[in-house]
Amino acid sequence: MSLHLDRRTFLKAAGATTASAYAATRVIPAWAASPDKGSVAVTLPLSTFPYSAVQLLEGPMKQQFVENHARFLNLDDDRLLKVFRQVAGLPAPGEDMGGWYDLTGFSLERGDFHGFIAGHTFGQYVSALARAYAVTGSEPTRAKINRLVKGYAETLDPKAKFFGGYRLPAYTYDKLSCGLIDAHEFAHDPMAMDVHGKLTRAMVAYLPEKALSRAEQRSRSHKDTSFTWDETYTLPENLFLAYQRSGQTFYRDMAKQFLEDDTYFGPLSEGNNVLPFEHAYSHVNAFSSAMQAYITMGSEKHLRAAKNGFEMLLTTQSFATGGWGPDEAFGEPGVGQLGTSLTHSHASFETPCGAYGHFKITRYLLRVTKDSRYGDSMERVLYNTILGAWPVQADGTSFYYSDYATTGKKVWYKDKWPCCSGTFPQLAADYHISTYLRSADGVYVNLFTPSKVQWDEGGGRYGLTQETRYPFENKIQVQVSGSQPKDYTIYVRIPAWATPDPVLSVNGKRVADSVQPGTFAAVRRTWKDGDRIELELPMPLRLEPVDANHPNLVALVEGPLVLFAVADSQPTFDRNGLLQAKATNNKAGDWIAQSADGSSISMRPFMNIDKESYSTYVLLQS
Repeated sequence: MSLHLDRRTFLKAAGATTASAYAATRVIPAWAASPDKGSVAVTLPLSTFPYSAVQLLEGPMKQQFVENHARFLNLDDDRLLKVFRQVAGLPAPGEDMGGWYDLTGFSLERGDFHGFIAGHTFGQYVSALARAYAVTGSEPTRAKINRLVKGYAETLDPKAKFFGGYRLPAYTYDKLSCGLIDAHEFAHDPMAMDVHGKLTRAMVAYLPEKALSRAEQRSRSHKDTSFTWDETYTLPENLFLAYQRSGQTFYRDMAKQFLEDDTYFGPLSEGNNVLPFEHAYSHVNAFSSAMQAYITMGSEKHLRAAKNGFEMLLTTQSFATGGWGPDEAFGEPGVGQLGTSLTHSHASFETPCGAYGHFKITRYLLRVTKDSRYGDSMERVLYNTILGAWPVQADGTSFYYSDYATTGKKVWYKDKWPCCSGTFPQLAADYHISTYLRSADGVYVNLFTPSKVQWDEGGGRYGLTQETRYPFENKIQVQVSGSQPKDYTIYVRIPAWATPDPVLSVNGKRVADSVQPGTFAAVRRTWKDGDRIELELPMPLRLEPVDANHPNLVALVEGPLVLFAVADSQPTFDRNGLLQAKATNNKAGDWIAQSADGSSISMRPFMNIDKESYSTYVLLQS
């Protein structure tokens, strides 16, 4: 049974905190007098490296990280804080942010989303900056985080009146919670967890007694439909993290209160597919709350829910690109809903948000299971969705949906500063913690990208450096460094599609043990400075139908890459002709295939498509 944490109980549990605790001059958080942190029930077999331990080298992942860091580092503080200052009755200089971020203008009747969720992404921008600081150690970034936390704290009254009548209070609180936690954890902001506590105590008045599904919200009294879109079911992840950071048990109790066990995690844990017709991104994001329930409380039920739910996502909801959720919804399995969506929807995958949620849950599940399939799934989303997203512009113009329609195009989203402008910089920073993982006996190489990882152990300094043009070439080289020889295992992901015969070599000699696709190949030895691992992956072309009901609607796939047909209308191919496409080795990574009418069609990776029309899926002749 969910625990109902009423306001009085919460205030009592939290303890009295004087107003001076939130004064701008505060240096030491009140809870810092105790060294205790919240305990966890489960230590996962794999851990992430610190953000600072990984360096991305030249390539599209580094480019996205650098672009996002610069964009939000240079965004005016006054603009970011304006809506909070306006509601607080404080001087509010600076231009309006525009788009979803402003206070007023929203009209469901007119379809005008200006002012939809005021200040909704502020916490995500703070989170992204904190993670970027953890990567770079940039002092201007840390100083900006401190200014934003302090500026927000000055607007926060004991009742958080900003949320009075607010459309989606849980949605925006969750993002503020994440930003404040990350500001504390990664940028060591001295106020952040005190501000988090004050905000959380006030938010109890604006939240329901438990996590409400959208159907439950619709059944209750509401001003208009937009008020039924709140996402209380995503709250537990950050509440569990707040407990782990602070040791304050009221965060753990509140997290338990908002686990959506009755209509979501309970059925999923028993193998019942309750994904259909739910909002796609937020319900994938909720899987991370289930994972934190497992980590914090040892709840096997919630681990089963996350594993089962993600398997249902892969097998019943996913396109060849790894994307999912056309029109932001899950569909009914077995009726051809993915193929049908290609004829009417240009909103096929909510790209930065969906990729952020996908990376989180695959990283959690990989850390629990050490199953390489989760790395395979992560890289498919990486190369076929988010690396093809255009960068957030200075005025908030953002890339939102990937379009898999019969004939699709990349376009900018109609409103400025949407939700995807918040998740994009968080995800770009998280590339650093997704590429390599640690185990008790070694290092896992999960993503293949130009990069370095370094760590200290037993008085020595060790590292791995990747050199590769993957996925445009099939070879990956990993150079080993070490201040002294050391015995440990390097685990290298061998994708499940890499058949029939991947080749793994150390110092030019093929490893004796069989290298099986769909596993992490383990190489244990006494590694010395200058040792070299080489991996060569077979990448034959293959066809993947959109679903079982549309077997002649197929995507052409090479390794992890979907190859999109660049054409003004959807082309038709003979099956064998499509599989005989030839690589051009041009800058765009094109392959050329002969269509059924004899035309030469360029087949291009999503990350290299700009404004051309394209088809994700092409037709096969019957």
